[in-house]
Amino acid sequence: MRTAKQFLAVTDPEIYAVYTGERKRQEEGIELIASENIVHPAVLAALGSVLTNKYAEGYPHARYYGGCEVVDVAEDLARERAKKLFGCDHVNVQPHSGSQANMAVYFATLQAGDTILAMDLAHGGHLTHGSAVNFSGKLFNFVHYGVRKEDGRIDMDDVEKKAMEFRPKMIVCGASAYPREIDAEAFYGVAKKAGALLMFDIAHIAGLVAMKLHKDPVPWCDFVTTTTHKTLRGPRGGMVMCRAEHAKALDKMIFPGMQGGPLMHAIAAKAVSFKLALEPSFKDYQKQILINAKALADALTGYGFNLVSGGTDNHMMLLDLRNRGLTGKVMEHALNQAGLTVNKNAVPFDTEKPTITSGIRIGTPAVTTRGFGEPEMKRVAGWIERIAKDVENEGLRKAVKEEVRALCAEFPAYPDLE
Repeated sequence: MRTAKQFLAVTDPEIYAVYTGERKRQEEGIELIASENIVHPAVLAALGSVLTNKYAEGYPHARYYGGCEVVDVAEDLARERAKKLFGCDHVNVQPHSGSQANMAVYFATLQAGDTILAMDLAHGGHLTHGSAVNFSGKLFNFVHYGVRKEDGRIDMDDVEKKAMEFRPKMIVCGASAYPREIDAEAFYGVAKKAGALLMFDIAHIAGLVAMKLHKDPVPWCDFVTTTTHKTLRGPRGGMVMCRAEHAKALDKMIFPGMQGGPLMHAIAAKAVSFKLALEPSFKDYQKQILINAKALADALTGYGFNLVSGGTDNHMMLLDLRNRGLTGKVMEHALNQAGLTVNKNAVPFDTEKPTITSGIRIGTPAVTTRGFGEPEMKRVAGWIERIAKDVENEGLRKAVKEEVRALCAEFPAYPDLE
């Protein structure tokens, strides 16, 4: 009797080498990308299960294929647990990604060419919030708001001004690189005044929202979209929550409007992650994410790094490296060589190209999952400072990488996984 891993090793040694190499990278390095996390072994088990074999077009108890009576249970559990976790009227757990979750909301409620007001990608928004190279910017007329230059905070006066001037059919709040809490109630006030629908993309902060560590957006929004990974610590995938009045249109748009058969192994893994998120320990985990983020932000500020908006209210921080004479591309590469994984990221009013950027984005979900606390955050900040001060020093990178590896050995990502 062979394990699935043994079958992979024998059947495709090249892909098995990818698996073992990535496992080694994750175990020996520090993952600081804000959109990544380390899932529970039970989530991995569901993802790698026989559920991937089942085609299940449609929705539970109304499928277009036979033999779905078992997998229907998984989707029912995912939906029931998500509704309990977030307190929403209706949820659809079938979107394959956060991008498709957002697409579903747009297509369910708007017509091509309609106006949407959303956060500028260059100021921390997301590609699906109207980037010209994305489907959203190609199909809809996006108007963008941003942050104030003086403090890096969302300019709500600008939001209201543009809402009243352009009268969008929908307003989108939420971001992929904004380190402060977003006030859904304030956006609701603007949306109501402008006669617009309101969608909140909580992909990055879903875990914080679920545990009420950020203000609950569900009562204020027509739609709330999210990924199921990041702070929620589930499998890669998407989800849409909405008011009951939008449920029929939303479900019809996801299937048959956009997607075919749902990924039942991924939906089962979502159900597992929601069950874990309903346990009391999940709130402690989310609190520690915030504690670690503040500790890291404070330490970096102490070293003279310029943090956009001056700090963080969530799991991430955005470092503007221009005062250090560095680019995001250079710093990302140097840190990666030292075993610290970050992503280059544009900062508001950036003067560099998107392929270069003036900043890096750093997050604490994955390191918190591993058990890092405030002392480890201070060590991480120290390593970042050392690399920044001598970014071309290859020997320094190797030395830091060994120190990183030693720390990671104390906090294994999967101590009980074969």
